[in-house]
Amino acid sequence: MNRRENLKLLFAGSLGTGLFMTGCAPESEEAKLAELPAGGTIGGRTEEEKIRDQKLLAETFFTEEEKKKLSILVDIVMPADEESPSATEVGAVDFIDFMMVDQPSNQTRMRGGMMWLDFEANELFGKQFLELNQDQIMEIIDLVAWPDTATPEYEGGVKWFNMVRNFAATAFFSTEAGWKYMGYKGNTPNAWDGVPAEVMQKHGVELPEKYLDIYLKQEDRGRVAEWDDDGNLI
Repeated sequence: MNRRENLKLLFAGSLGTGLFMTGCAPESEEAKLAELPAGGTIGGRTEEEKIRDQKLLAETFFTEEEKKKLSILVDIVMPADEESPSATEVGAVDFIDFMMVDQPSNQTRMRGGMMWLDFEANELFGKQFLELNQDQIMEIIDLVAWPDTATPEYEGGVKWFNMVRNFAATAFFSTEAGWKYMGYKGNTPNAWDGVPAEVMQKHGVELPEKYLDIYLKQEDRGRVAEWDDDGNLI
């Protein structure tokens, strides 16, 4: 089973618990900002929530170089395949940038990990991380991507990459593409075909033939019933 399949199974059982992330951290400082920018959050938000949303949306955390590194990392975690797009294609980098602003307690670990990538790349290959080829990148990532086999000196790196992986997977499975990949339907209307014929036969009953052309038409299930003067369905 590959990494994507593992994540799929994990998230299928995690939706009810809010995925990996906790809720937005509270802010004690009252923000005095103008109205929400176009594209701000909607859906019954309180005025305080709207103000906080605007403040978060107006800030960024990653540098452009860090975004390039993060793009590589999240696409290693959630690559594109024949079933779904990659993490970067669904906006995972922007999501993680937002989460860094929303949860500043993660900022030091995240930035430290980004710096470590360059350190390790220089130690192993005499280059910066963004100068490495794919095989060299994977050699570094494999040092921290497998907690059960990582050596003790990479314990900090393992914890950092776990955080990156969790954020990347949360970002992916918070999108429509992620829901479709996982087969998550949510609250969808059911379709009633009536009592199955074999069940009716078992109990010795059947629908009157005159109603067969009226009942059990799914394409008409949204149509309001009409009756003639004699009380018969039209």
